[in-house]
Amino acid sequence: MILNLVKIFLPTTLAFFLGILITPVATHFFYKYKMWKRHSRGDVVSSDDFKKIHNRENELKTPRVGGIVVWVSVLVTTLCFFVVSILFPSDITFKMNFLSRNQTLIPFFTLLLGSLIGLADDLMQIYGTGKISHDDKSWRKTKALLVGLLSLLVAMWFFYKLGMHAIHIPFDGFWELGIFFIPIFIVVSLATFSGGVIDGIDGLSGGVLASIFSAYGAIAFANHQMDLAAFSGAVTGAILAFLWFNIPPARFYMGETGIMGLTITLATLAFLTDSVLILPIVALPLVITSLSVILQISYKKFTGGKKLFKLAPIHHHFEAIGWPSYKVTMRFWILSVVFAIIGIILAIISR
Repeated sequence: MILNLVKIFLPTTLAFFLGILITPVATHFFYKYKMWKRHSRGDVVSSDDFKKIHNRENELKTPRVGGIVVWVSVLVTTLCFFVVSILFPSDITFKMNFLSRNQTLIPFFTLLLGSLIGLADDLMQIYGTGKISHDDKSWRKTKALLVGLLSLLVAMWFFYKLGMHAIHIPFDGFWELGIFFIPIFIVVSLATFSGGVIDGIDGLSGGVLASIFSAYGAIAFANHQMDLAAFSGAVTGAILAFLWFNIPPARFYMGETGIMGLTITLATLAFLTDSVLILPIVALPLVITSLSVILQISYKKFTGGKKLFKLAPIHHHFEAIGWPSYKVTMRFWILSVVFAIIGIILAIISR
């Protein structure tokens, strides 16, 4: 038991301090090459409410690729433990290595590939021209397609290599899906990715995602999936390092290179821990955020342009009605912690 706890504690701590150490170098690089958006959201959003809460100058002078700190920290941490187990083989070093084929290889691959695709998107918005630099609707559809294709690859690995073809129903058992496991995995991944719009206020996404990944670390630990728990811990530590520099005033934003990799990896963790149906509870802030956008669009469509919220996503609605941004952020953090704990309890007692 103690060794298992150490196995989780060490990657979490190492990823955190690595993130803290590489941030000054990364920040210098981000600002030197002016890695921020060339076009503000306010340039295309005409809403007076949005312009009232939106700081255009900050958005156009703050780098948007801060997610690099997260996945680089996880990458280096994972490779450190792997290399040590190869160079200094022993029972302890093999135990500490958490890169394994049946537990962490896929989420590790998903995090890296998703983050690299997100980085390409960030760079196109930073240095690109035309519609891509404005992140227009057609380009957002293309991103969703890329997420769907990545999810298809992961789903096929789950189905054909790992033999996963069912999902766990809390308090009931398993629901056999057969080949339909693949499209359901894709839908869950896309739904999780859609919650990435939560990256809209300084400190918001980092605090929420840290709670969610720590919850999945606890669920994996309860399932005796120690490699997966250690990986989740490393991701949590890296996110907390990012959050250290993302609280107001943010030194950088997470960007797609953080959001895309993390949200798709989150879906992967949910399937690996047999807690897919618990995911909407653990990740409730993401669900609420994504749902608010869907409701806003649907309501405007069926009412001839009327709004359900002053602004969407919903965290901007709260800003528009007068809440300071720090109050919105902290209340979302509280919600994320509460529902992460509820999700952990449900995942454990529903077996």
